[in-house]
Amino acid sequence: MRRITITVDEETLREAETRVAAGEARSLSAWVAEAMAARTKRERLADVMADIRAEIGPPSKETEQWVREVLAL
Repeated sequence: MRRITITVDEETLREAETRVAAGEARSLSAWVAEAMAARTKRERLADVMADIRAEIGPPSKETEQWVREVLAL
């Protein structure tokens, strides 16, 4: 682990503090780390989907909607 300093807007900070107070994260640091990890995962999945599209073409609208729902994209 590495310690960093970040700047966030007040609304985002209040929301994070609310989530921590509700027990949804151990700390503000944990909440931020989880959010960063989730974004990284979504972006990696989007890259994989782009590779698949390039290889086999675009999916049907129904398939794409299903994938987005399943992967929470």
